[in-house]
Amino acid sequence: MDKLLTPSAGQTHLLLGNEAIVRGALEAGVAFATCYPGTPSSEVPDTLYRLRKESPDKVKYYFEYSTNEKVAMECAAGAAVGGLRTLCTMKHVGLNVAADPLMTLAYTGVNAGMVVLTADDPSLFSSQNEQDNRFYARLSGLPMLEPAGPAELKAMTVYGFKLSEELGLPVLLRTTTRVNHARESVTFAPLGKVKTKAEFKKNPFRFVTVPAVSRQLHLKLLKSYEQAQAISEASDLNPITGKGKLGVIVSGVSANYVQDALDDLGAKNQVKVLKLGLSWPLPEKKIVKFLKAVEKVLVVEELEPIVEQAVKALAQQNRLDLPIAGKGPGLFSRAYEYNPRLVRDVIAHYFGFKYKGTTALKLDDTPNLPGRPPNLCPGCPHRATYYAVKQVVGDQAIHPTDIGCYTLGLLPPISMADFVICMGSSVSSSGGLNRATGKKVVSFIGDSTFFHSGITGLINAVHNNHDFTLVILDNGTTAMTGHQPNPGVDTTAMGDPTTHIDLEGVVRGLGVTHVTTIKPFKVRASIEAIKEAVDHKGVSVIISKEICPLFGRRIAPKSRKPFQVNLDKCKGHLDCINKVACPAMFKEEGKARINPLQCIGCALCAQICPENAILPVKAEG
Repeated sequence: MDKLLTPSAGQTHLLLGNEAIVRGALEAGVAFATCYPGTPSSEVPDTLYRLRKESPDKVKYYFEYSTNEKVAMECAAGAAVGGLRTLCTMKHVGLNVAADPLMTLAYTGVNAGMVVLTADDPSLFSSQNEQDNRFYARLSGLPMLEPAGPAELKAMTVYGFKLSEELGLPVLLRTTTRVNHARESVTFAPLGKVKTKAEFKKNPFRFVTVPAVSRQLHLKLLKSYEQAQAISEASDLNPITGKGKLGVIVSGVSANYVQDALDDLGAKNQVKVLKLGLSWPLPEKKIVKFLKAVEKVLVVEELEPIVEQAVKALAQQNRLDLPIAGKGPGLFSRAYEYNPRLVRDVIAHYFGFKYKGTTALKLDDTPNLPGRPPNLCPGCPHRATYYAVKQVVGDQAIHPTDIGCYTLGLLPPISMADFVICMGSSVSSSGGLNRATGKKVVSFIGDSTFFHSGITGLINAVHNNHDFTLVILDNGTTAMTGHQPNPGVDTTAMGDPTTHIDLEGVVRGLGVTHVTTIKPFKVRASIEAIKEAVDHKGVSVIISKEICPLFGRRIAPKSRKPFQVNLDKCKGHLDCINKVACPAMFKEEGKARINPLQCIGCALCAQICPENAILPVKAEG
């Protein structure tokens, strides 16, 4: 049995932050969970997906990978309104997609606990922007919890369901990458009993948000906000610790850095700390009381100065004259995540503590580490698709692309990514780029991303007679976030059959008349099919169908012989390296070489070698 399913209380386990969220949800008796995967939140749904088959009968819950975050939010909303405790998870940009239903769900409220995980990504480790989703709590009027580590993650997840039911509102659980991926000892409480069936009581004048109804619901939300603020004022999640006439207000993972800094500086008896765990609504009375007890305040918060501005406003309203700072020259930045050294140095500088910073190690005589840019995996079918398209359109076409592994097509020598802003944008922006420039447009999108938000853009393109070629890179999984299923995946081999949606049938059903499915490792045939599609006037779609080799290795391992270079035949053209840059290949003494431990035998390089110098490794004996 998995440790996360331990039924008894009192045991302590070392958990990843995302595992702690799962344990908290299980202890709270979660009955219904939805998601669209995205780093840094992906381990939460992946763990729920894995555990649901192992769960004992009394903790059985429903789980699904939804088509996109909006669908996940709406599906979860239905379950929560219907009376089941519900968890909905996504990364920060996913909440942009789900914001439409969330804003109005705040009006209707819920009939059972609903926790919405929004995982922010300071420093953009795996994201296209660095937005601060604390704004969504302000925008929606919903309460927000901000844990500082895995133990708090578990505790706040449990509390989030209780708070949701007390207020009748969804609760936002806001994490950051450093919290999601940290590890900490977490003490377990008993698993909660799961209520798997409920009864929905019809009440259209609460749940049908026509204007006349919503006007009254908005007033109700404002009253709930006042109730939430009173809870925040009294909450143990907003503690004041330490003593002295200097003050720090902090939230999230930075609370750990502040405690470490005060230890290093020997300043615990000089600095009071207000830690905001229930960070919205702000405990305004507690903050004002805190300000009155200190002479100078530093606000430590990653990304935007949201708390800082609120604290300054409270000080002005209450005629308090004391320095309050957070962001600015010599202080904290609005960009990127913080770290213990940065927080320590800023605290020492701002409060004037005598502190001699650690001396940086001298590395002048140390050679630089070799460059290791991100790259498509050896044998990735996307590389073959890009090669074939480039043989047809050269470097003259414009290539909108999308969110997925294939975004790495931006790197040379592939260099086939010209514009991307969000999931599904490759399809919609293609029409605009073609109309604006008159140039040939060949765009790329993955199968999961197409189902997520590419379909509507394709409908728009057909309806408005746009002229471009869309390449759907169908690798049979949601590869970038960890090989989760999507509607186009046949999950039978995974032991979890769901209804498989035929991708080509969907595309034809949307009105696309020129649809071609290719096998990208059949290079010549692929090039011919791409030529026909690119020459077609109007919208054409190429479905490049080949399973992700990493995923294929998991579900249906195949034995493929690696390839090798015949050095006698190799003339050093290096097309195999210079045109596709497979990580399994390298150059030595002017000729190509293949690492047999990395090569999976896809044969792309063999097909493009002008000397036919690349052949399968011969079996020994």
